[in-house]
Amino acid sequence: MAPEVTVVVPTRDRWPIVASTALKAALGQEEIELEIIVVDDGSAQEAPTRLSGLDDPRVRLVRHARPKGVAAARNAGIRLAQADWIAFLDDDDVWAPQKLRRQVNAARACKAGFAYSGAVWVDSDWRLVQGRAPPDPETLPSALLRWNVIWGGASNVVARTDLLRSLNAFDETLFQLADWDLWIRLALADSAVALDDVLVALVVHRGSMLLVDRRDVFAEFAYLEDKHREAARRAGVRLDAAAFARWVAGGHLRAGRRPAAARAYLRGTASPGNLLRAVGALVSPSLLASARSLRPVVPGALPEGQRVAEMPDWLDLYR
Repeated sequence: MAPEVTVVVPTRDRWPIVASTALKAALGQEEIELEIIVVDDGSAQEAPTRLSGLDDPRVRLVRHARPKGVAAARNAGIRLAQADWIAFLDDDDVWAPQKLRRQVNAARACKAGFAYSGAVWVDSDWRLVQGRAPPDPETLPSALLRWNVIWGGASNVVARTDLLRSLNAFDETLFQLADWDLWIRLALADSAVALDDVLVALVVHRGSMLLVDRRDVFAEFAYLEDKHREAARRAGVRLDAAAFARWVAGGHLRAGRRPAAARAYLRGTASPGNLLRAVGALVSPSLLASARSLRPVVPGALPEGQRVAEMPDWLDLYR
């Protein structure tokens, strides 16, 4: 039987992780035919011959001889996809068992080009870090032109294969913000549907890309801003530099790079809140907490419905 969904999983030198999380999540999907394309983006060692999940007939392994980047890895999977729908899944994230069935059903019912849901972030012990409900599809284009509001997007979105290919998929000049860029283009090109339930969990750990990649992500932000400048102008919005700076600084703080976090706060904006955060990153965590009260409230800056989510019961499958 032909697959309904192709699941694209990029990975590099993380075989035990991909087996215990992404492959387990994808192979555990219920009531849907799928294929899984694992793209090895130039690992130093080939996949272990006895790796759990790789022997499943639904799984194909594609290997890049040298690293090309996560955007290129995902694009390789898109080119090889045989299904009408493509789902993206990072190698360390997990899904609810009904995620794909429910998202595809919802997208078909609404004749939408792509679908997404609520998501949570958990730590390596599966404890809740934060959770977010999905943004409103009706305001998604303008919301994405301010901030990447599809939480867990690189493990959340399911999109029509023909739509992704018509948009030339991921921009391979980007390494951190390629998903945000694609979601903007998807939202401008077609309608979306959102499922309120939490169907995705992102595992936050010290190997996360933002924590280990030292390239200048602010240069990517400037590129993204320029690329979508006209669309943002038409929508009457602009990319949120202050929020982006807080996101980058948060990654540095989790990695223990306090001076880098302070510099990130200052590069984003000269707002009082970020100035106080920069000082707090260097000398006092209590100042960071105080700075939250100075964050400006901008009507419409974040879509309605975002909230801290409770831990979904299905996460017990991975503990």
